[in-house]
Amino acid sequence: MKSTGIVRKVDELGRVVIPIELRNKFNINIKDPIEIFVDGSSIVLKKFEPNCVFCGSSKNLISYKDKLVCEKCAGHISELRSED
Repeated sequence: MKSTGIVRKVDELGRVVIPIELRNKFNINIKDPIEIFVDGSSIVLKKFEPNCVFCGSSKNLISYKDKLVCEKCAGHISELRSED
């Protein structure tokens, strides 16, 4: 991991401000969802990107029964259903 040299304090509600330079660099806007991961002794923040429930792709997603599926997996599902 690369250090940015930026240090922020946690406030009384447990919040940390992400500096504007980093928000701009990673295209994080107001109200964007952020995922929180733990990697050993580190906390990692990542801008949330919805993914296909089957392959994890984040491209060309469609909603099927309230689940996100990429077009490729949707094609595979369609092929399976036509075999029945």
